[in-house]
Amino acid sequence: MHELALTQSILNIALTEATVHRANRVLKINIKVGVLSGILPELVQEYFNIVSCGTAAEQALLLIEKMPARISCFDCGAHGITESYIFTCPACNSSHISLLEGREFYVDSLEIE
Repeated sequence: MHELALTQSILNIALTEATVHRANRVLKINIKVGVLSGILPELVQEYFNIVSCGTAAEQALLLIEKMPARISCFDCGAHGITESYIFTCPACNSSHISLLEGREFYVDSLEIE
């Protein structure tokens, strides 16, 4: 259910920026969501359709880009991407890795009118 609070925050960011730039409408909101963030993009979209009703973002397009998990290996120095929760180096199979990306969730950009 934390998606509802996150979606409300997305809307607040968009509406604040629209106000700052004296825009009448929010046309598009681009969101980045890491595959390991625990956030369900489908719920964010569904909640956005609800919470944006009656606002300047009511007809806005919400584009959600899933970001892969990027890892770095401490043993061999390789970098790679994983789509699963099994964190091993794609080059040497070591589990001595660092997670560089994959947990993010943020508004990347907005289009306003």
